[in-house]
Amino acid sequence: MSDEIEIRPCAGTTEWPRLVEVWRSAVEATHDFLTPDDVEYFESRLASDYLPQVDLTVATVAGEIVGFVGLADGGLEMLFVEDEHRGRGIGTLLLRDALARSATLRVDVNEQNERALGFYLRHGFHRVGRSATDQDGRPYPILHLEYREPPP
Repeated sequence: MSDEIEIRPCAGTTEWPRLVEVWRSAVEATHDFLTPDDVEYFESRLASDYLPQVDLTVATVAGEIVGFVGLADGGLEMLFVEDEHRGRGIGTLLLRDALARSATLRVDVNEQNERALGFYLRHGFHRVGRSATDQDGRPYPILHLEYREPPP
């Protein structure tokens, strides 16, 4: 069994149940500020409302999906890596692939998710704004970030 990471387009709705599993694993490991009801709320909408709106790319290890990224209209709408695979460079590979397809990206990050914020700042994103609530009006402040290519 190879531990090589492959980045490829999502094969479609048949892979969405696995994306939901990856999402759940990542959120439970990194979003400790969410209530269990919030996690259930977002999970219930992931396949029906969120995944159809984005261009999905997945990361696989030994043929199993372990991470994914979703892009839409110049925005990095989602990037999640299964908890047991975090820290292995998968998120960075997914982000680099996204940046290769769209050199100017925006991303919104929960203010309380310090790991994600640090990840994006280390990879060239800069804060350009803040909202007091998330897009659903929930009390989770959002930081708005934009990627800026480093000078040559």
